[in-house]
Amino acid sequence: MDNNFGQISLTFVQIFHMQISAKELSALLNGTLEGNPDVMVTGPSKIEEGIPGTLTFLANPKYEAYVYTTKASVLLCGTDFVPSSPIAATIIRVENVYGSIALLLEKFASEVSSPTGISSQAFVDVTAVVGEGSSVGHFSVIEKNAVIGKNCTIHAQVFVGENVIIGDNVTLHSGVKIYHKCRLGNNITLHSNVVIGADGFGFAPQEDGTYKKVAQIGNVVIEDDVEIGSNTTVDRATMGSTYIRKGAKLDNLIMVAHNVEIGENTVIAAQTGIAGSTKIGRNCMIGGQVGIVGHILIADRTKIQAQSGIARTIKEPDTAWYGSPAIDYADFLKAQVVFKKLPELQKRIQELEKALKAQEADD
Repeated sequence: MDNNFGQISLTFVQIFHMQISAKELSALLNGTLEGNPDVMVTGPSKIEEGIPGTLTFLANPKYEAYVYTTKASVLLCGTDFVPSSPIAATIIRVENVYGSIALLLEKFASEVSSPTGISSQAFVDVTAVVGEGSSVGHFSVIEKNAVIGKNCTIHAQVFVGENVIIGDNVTLHSGVKIYHKCRLGNNITLHSNVVIGADGFGFAPQEDGTYKKVAQIGNVVIEDDVEIGSNTTVDRATMGSTYIRKGAKLDNLIMVAHNVEIGENTVIAAQTGIAGSTKIGRNCMIGGQVGIVGHILIADRTKIQAQSGIARTIKEPDTAWYGSPAIDYADFLKAQVVFKKLPELQKRIQELEKALKAQEADD
């Protein structure tokens, strides 16, 4: 077991240096090789943009046409793929194409350098704790009584506020800001310019027409295995906590308001906005540019199509929604068919009205 692991690790090193043969790739992925085992690749490429010396893949049948024209040297495909024409590239067949590509891309991505140790240009308060194996990049600030767990990577220009607690194996990319008293679990990745724990949007109208700010004294709790994309903001609770539950994945440019709860393993695409105190269930899938009003509940495993507007509670799990205001997805598609015919239907109604009036005049 140890010898095999050493061989695999060595092969990954070869990938890092952009030199690996088709034979080695096939062994690494437990694949079946067809073609030249000695052809070398220097990195991955998209199938429609493949160039000699690269590895590409076919996982979506929509891209099959590119298989026969790609210049890539090695093609990764499923064991059940049957080509309709000759393929110039060396083929590696695997059981799970996406899983194999994810493995390789993860190793390619690990080429990116990370800070080591605590930079002399970082500020770490004397009362803060930075765990074993963790690093802090240039110009980052770790405030009073903050606790950073083990094996965390804090890149340049990150701010960690007072009394923040961060678990193990957390990566904070450049520009991340975590306000005071927020809590992060283990195995979390926050991409550049994520803001955790800014004040919720709370203002009380006054008799003179002005607004008075309502103090936001809660925090944000992010559980294990969460990833949040660049420029997403998660506001602190007015009281209590805003929750991002275990395994949730948030895209770039998402706005999560105060006291929202996003359930376990829920995924949300870019530019979605979730108003205050809304609770989203587990394993939901929410498309881009969705707007969700405040103080509602969304049931487990709900699917919401892009650009939909959710204005009321969704009680029943395992449903799909589309439109603004959103309706059942299947009903929306049926309505779209009718919508396309509205001009024709209007014309027919007008013609029927004219015919009816002419008949009434004759009578």
